[in-house]
Amino acid sequence: MLIDTTAINQQRHCFDADAEIWIFGYGSLIWKADFPFLEKRSAYITGWERRFWQGSHDHRGTLEAPGRVVTLTPVPGAICHGMAYRITPETLAPLDHREKNGYLRELTPLFFTDSDSSTNEGDQAQTQGLVYLATDDNPAFLGPAPLDDMARQIAHASGPSGPNRDYLVNLAQALRHLNVDDAHIFALEQQLNRL
Repeated sequence: MLIDTTAINQQRHCFDADAEIWIFGYGSLIWKADFPFLEKRSAYITGWERRFWQGSHDHRGTLEAPGRVVTLTPVPGAICHGMAYRITPETLAPLDHREKNGYLRELTPLFFTDSDSSTNEGDQAQTQGLVYLATDDNPAFLGPAPLDDMARQIAHASGPSGPNRDYLVNLAQALRHLNVDDAHIFALEQQLNRL
């Protein structure tokens, strides 16, 4: 089911025009940063694991045949690696639209894994960031399923942003580029390749 969270997100965590905002990407935001940003850094958050449990009716699937995309599930002690982007407040509007199918903006501690920065904050190891999170109570949430079932759904789904298969393959490739071992993503990719 399609749910539009754009209006809700635009009322959450409002920022001044000169605010520095970091957004954490753990899915397509790692490899498809089609929005303006001031800086990009490798980062992670704690207490969350990436899972292909969110339905995509608007990007990688349709209402009739939803695809699967990642969301985060709480797991004590877990670490989820991804990419952080420093953005201006006006960039939030297009991101809210992009992540509108059940995702809500949440604040989270964000930890940088690099010491490289184009600003004078290169030594900064932690900051507060935003993450788009689709919880299990949103109508587009599909939840866990056997790997084979998820892989088949991903193999056959396609939407306005392209084949669902590309989403999984690009995410796995981006995680390898970051030297991140994500057992769920790589097992699902392996299952997809068997089909």
